[in-house]
Amino acid sequence: MVVFEVVRVETTPFEGQKPGTSGLRKKVKVFKQPHYLQNFVQSTFNALGADKVRGATLVVSGDGRYFSKEAIQIIIKMAAASGVRRIWVGQNGLLSTPAVSCIVRERVGHDGSKATGAFILTASHNPGGPNEDFGIKYNMENGGPALEGTTDKIYKNTTTIKEYFIAEGLPDVDISTVGLTSFAGPEGQFDVDVFDSADEYVKLMKSIFDFQSIQKLLSSPIFTFWYACVFFDDV
Repeated sequence: MVVFEVVRVETTPFEGQKPGTSGLRKKVKVFKQPHYLQNFVQSTFNALGADKVRGATLVVSGDGRYFSKEAIQIIIKMAAASGVRRIWVGQNGLLSTPAVSCIVRERVGHDGSKATGAFILTASHNPGGPNEDFGIKYNMENGGPALEGTTDKIYKNTTTIKEYFIAEGLPDVDISTVGLTSFAGPEGQFDVDVFDSADEYVKLMKSIFDFQSIQKLLSSPIFTFWYACVFFDDV
């Protein structure tokens, strides 16, 4: 089992790291600045408090936009350094925002664990790419976005942050393959559980919708429907 150490890194605040209910959204080049993402993640951990971070199970995934895979590895290493017990990652780091909410509320780990929060890497409808947008937001134990009281604490922390903690000696985790990877740190075992991105969400959808009845309706020769759409010519 790989053993890692916790390293303290000195840093200084960045202006404008104020998250809303949709989180923090900036250009990729902003997020790729040294310490920028790390400052925000550490400020989030500090806002949550040690009692909600140490020993916790957190979900980390997003919409797969540019810089997501690098961000996931950074968050994993910082979570390990902050005493998080386990990280759940959707295969290839892919989970929609509703799917993350479902995972937080519904998924039970192999050891009976339940998630208490999630980092979602998304900028919604904003375009992605090296010169476009990236975003990060934190969802709470109910699967919903962090409330204003929490986001205010996060922002306040970003204006005064002087240090963050990260695991040294922790290799990048293969998030393309479903499975459990375990490491050893100062506070004990740390696990990264990569799971099927669609499985839990499909179960939830099946509990809400009667897909067999819908399929039967759509395949019926007497069923017809009209739909309208908007078409834009290239300008």
